[in-house]
Amino acid sequence: METVLVTGGRGASGRWVVDRLAGDYEVVVVDYDHPGLDVDPAPHVSFRAADLAERDQALDVVAAVDPDAVVHWAAIPVAGTHPEGRVFETNALAAKHVLDAAGRADAPVVQASSDGAYGFFFAEPTPFPDELPVTESHPLRPEDPYGLSKVTAEAAAGAAARRHGIPAVSVRPSWIQYPSAYACRAEEYVTDLDAGAGNFWSYVDARDVADLVTAALSDLLGASPAVDPGTHEAVNCVAADNALGRPLRDLLRESYGEIPDDCAVDEGAFDARDDRGAYAVAKAARLFGWTPSRSWRDAADEAIAEPTLFAE
Repeated sequence: METVLVTGGRGASGRWVVDRLAGDYEVVVVDYDHPGLDVDPAPHVSFRAADLAERDQALDVVAAVDPDAVVHWAAIPVAGTHPEGRVFETNALAAKHVLDAAGRADAPVVQASSDGAYGFFFAEPTPFPDELPVTESHPLRPEDPYGLSKVTAEAAAGAAARRHGIPAVSVRPSWIQYPSAYACRAEEYVTDLDAGAGNFWSYVDARDVADLVTAALSDLLGASPAVDPGTHEAVNCVAADNALGRPLRDLLRESYGEIPDDCAVDEGAFDARDDRGAYAVAKAARLFGWTPSRSWRDAADEAIAEPTLFAE
């Protein structure tokens, strides 16, 4: 069985990724803290501790595991929770070190980026997209340290791919939601149009994120990968509908006024009557056969226990 090293695998979304991969692969979870030697891991899961922002530790732990592939999911996940410099430095350095280590190990990489890389959410005022739906080729213009760290991580993935001849994929999830705990359906969110305007009311279920990571990883480890060695690709990871269940054009006009004339609207992929999200997901479908399959309509109240990663 192939071995996959997953950084940040004990985090809120990382544990869903680990749970999805374990059994198909032997998964080694690397986090800042170890859960303890008295803890019994779930089948096909083991744990190691390392400060991945420290280059020697990142290189050492990846070399020691010698994985067949690396999923880099560790990061300070949002802006505003830590000093700006710490958010950027931790995320950017950890990505650079882990990606370099993966390259040395000849291990393909799937890493967590974010729709924050586009620079919409934390900008004041929120800029309108150059295009609808927003494709992966849209310019990346973050102003905040979190979004900037993700742009840096994507650049580091491209550099590692070119230098070491490995394939690399950056997944750009929108706001990740969890079964029976959909924050995007809280009353204060659905009754305040401005609450979700910064990312155009987009979201994605954690299980859809884990499915895309799995699909990308399977492709990179396959005989004829869609992403060639030495190249890096970024893919959006967003639910098919928006979190408010209303026509997106209506939401945009109410929140921002008319859609600007210089916004290139793809009429073939953007129906004025439906409640689709603002981000295109066709690239992930084309490369990896992935399409989002969960919606808040079912998942917001779905009673599913979250993964624990430990034996019961």
